[in-house]
Amino acid sequence: MNPLVPTHHRPGPRKPPEQTRAAILEAALREFADEGLEGARTDAIAAAAGVNKALLYYYFADKEALYGAVLEQIFKGLTERLQEAMERARSPREAVLNYAGAHFDYIASCCLYPRLVQREFMRAGRRPSPHLERIVEHYFRPLLQRLERLIRRGITAGEFRRVNAQQFVISMVGIIVFYFNSLPTVEVVTGFDPLAPERIRERRRAVIDFLSAALFKKAEKAERKTGKRQ
Repeated sequence: MNPLVPTHHRPGPRKPPEQTRAAILEAALREFADEGLEGARTDAIAAAAGVNKALLYYYFADKEALYGAVLEQIFKGLTERLQEAMERARSPREAVLNYAGAHFDYIASCCLYPRLVQREFMRAGRRPSPHLERIVEHYFRPLLQRLERLIRRGITAGEFRRVNAQQFVISMVGIIVFYFNSLPTVEVVTGFDPLAPERIRERRRAVIDFLSAALFKKAEKAERKTGKRQ
């Protein structure tokens, strides 16, 4: 069993409603990630969740509503995790490291997340997506703006190099997410299991190291200190 993929729960009819709803969302996450919205089957989701289809439709009006609820759960959970991580920071430098680590860990906790999100991005490219529009407004844009302010504050404080804040944030997210969006390719190219715990730890260290080298002014500070002593 892959520890990075959530296990299925099969709640009985006496389980609390919130537990039944959670089981449906968990089963739907797997089905939508594997099959996409169009290919996903609600009877398969109901069976995996241990409920009948009538109960599934009691909680969610239709397949589109269930799909939207799964996306909402992913991004709400991610945003809460990232906000909590950044609020613990005492400096812009620490906030960036906390953000990167929390974002990486959240995705690594379930490799189905990036697969489903990638499917939604591709779907939205073909036709308008009400889910993506809502997610952008509620989660993407506020987070992007907060990170941009953080980068600019770090530049002003002398902790960061002078970079284009918006472009750096986009690059940072790409570096964190790309590995998980490319798991089959990474496995073929490298010959190892990219989800093995030691590989996940190795990748996390590499991400943090890369972002630190790209943004922090370590070398410049060292040079200024050396110059003052001469």
